[in-house]
Parts: sequence; C-alpha cells; structure tokens
Amino acid sequence: MAFDSDLSTVSLPAAGIVIAVISSFINGSTFVLQKKGILRSRDRGGSYLGDAVWWSGTLAMIVGQIGNFLAYNVAPAVIVTPLGALGVLFGAVLASWILEEHLSILGKLGCVLCCCGSVVLIIHAPKAEAVTSRLELEERLSDPVFVIYALLVVLLLIVLIVWMAPAHGTSNIMVYVTICSLLGSFTVPSSKGLGLAAQDIFDEEPWSSRAVALFLGLLGTLAVSILIQFYFINKALESFSSNMFEAVYYVTFTCTVIFASALLFKEWTALTLTDSLAMLCGLTTVCVGVVLLRISQEASLTWKQKGLREKTD
Repeated sequence: MAFDSDLSTVSLPAAGIVIAVISSFINGSTFVLQKKGILRSRDRGGSYLGDAVWWSGTLAMIVGQIGNFLAYNVAPAVIVTPLGALGVLFGAVLASWILEEHLSILGKLGCVLCCCGSVVLIIHAPKAEAVTSRLELEERLSDPVFVIYALLVVLLLIVLIVWMAPAHGTSNIMVYVTICSLLGSFTVPSSKGLGLAAQDIFDEEPWSSRAVALFLGLLGTLAVSILIQFYFINKALESFSSNMFEAVYYVTFTCTVIFASALLFKEWTALTLTDSLAMLCGLTTVCVGVVLLRISQEASLTWKQKGLREKTD
C-alpha cells in the first residue's frame, strides 16, 4: 500500500510535466500563427479577424491553455511555468520558417540553454503539492500578504491599461509584456484553485455553497484575465516581432507566476536546499537562453563573419 501511495504521488507530477511539455509546443505556435495572420490581413488591407491562419493560432492558444489548466492541477506551478521555455524554443524555430525571421548562432545557443535548463527543472521539481484541499486554498487566499500583493497588481494593471498602453504601448514592448505577465498572477492560481474547488463540488452531496462561490469566483477571474491577455497579446504582435515578444514575455511571465505561486501555494517549501538551488540555476539558465534568443534578433554573429575578420586583421 505504501508503495502504491508513493507511486501515485510521483506519477501525478510526471503526468503534469508531460502535459506541460506538449502544451508548451502548442503555445509556441500560437504567436507565430497569429503574427502570420496579422501580416496576411495587413497585406490584403482587411482585419485579421477574417484570416484563417490567425484563427488557427487562436485555436492553438485555446488548446494550449486547456493543457496548461490540466498541468497546473497535477503538478506544481514552479515546474509547469518554466517549461514554457520549450514553447519559446519551438516558436523561434517555427518563426524562422513561417515568418522567415533569421535564427543566428546566438539564437541556436539560446535554444540549447532552454532545453538544458528545462531538464534541470524537471529533475529537481517538487514531488508534492503544498495545497491539497479547498479549505487550505481559502486560508491562503485570505492571507494578508497575498491580498496586499493582489491589490497592488490590480492597481498597477489599471495604471498600465488606462494610461500607459494608449500612450506608449506601440513604442515600448514592455508595456504590453508587463500587462500580460501581471495577469499571470491571477490566471495560474485560478487554474490550480479551480481544480481544488471542483473536487469539493462534485465530491460533496449536496454541493457546498462556499465551494460553488469559490469556483465561480476563480472561473470569472480566469476568464477575465485570459480575455485581457488575449487582447494585449494581439496588440503586441501588431507592433513587434513574435520572437521578440514571446522571449521577453516568457521571462517576465515566469518570474511573476513563480512569485505569486510562492506567496499563495508556498510550493518551494516541498523542496530541499539542494533542489531549490538546482531549480534556481535551471531557471536562470532558461532565462539566459531566452534572452539570447531575444538578442539574436538584433545581433549578427556567425562563424563565417568571424573568419573574415581574422583574415582582415
């Protein structure tokens, strides 16, 4: 019996990792397909809402978000979110083919670092969840530290959406990136919380009114957050490169989600000191890889150019 219990404890995070990897590849295609649809509609002089390629990217985003929802409910957020780097990798390769965005040596090196960092994160991921019931979730949601953090995020979002986005959104990529990343503070905890609330709703007869209220509240928060993210992602793709946006968005979104999850779910408490240091190193490696992917869009570095320089000298 003890062996079966240990096996199920380990198998759930493993299943979450597999789902997260598949979702990352699907999500990696969304920005590229939507960008392609926007470019096609711009050439035709029409709206991208009537473009089939844009809608295929939107469909991929929906499927990817469903996969993320499942992954967040069977594995810790501190491992599922960083695995999104694989989506950045796939998106960069896909963009070089569909959008003809060149992937230089720096970009390829960034892809390798993303893969290596993701492997480290998988190996040292926490094996148990810190919050396993609705009652624990309600207690964490009412924690004054998380409440203050959530209020500050809402206030910052209002400032960015109402004042900053109209004035600087098309000239500074960080405006749209920050809006979408801060919303991750609500989408990921809501995804995990919905699974816990749903367990109580369907397990209890009759349904608990508190469980239903929590479920509807989290569902509304998730829906509103995703819709706002969807809007500003497309606004960003209209003005910036898909590789540029996806790379910067990944780093900021990951940091925001891990910070919010650390405050709410305290998943880091399930890690040993060695595993914590290893995951920090893995996350740093992934972020460096993503930054190299971003730099590769502007830098021009090849072995051939280096050889020409040496001959000139």
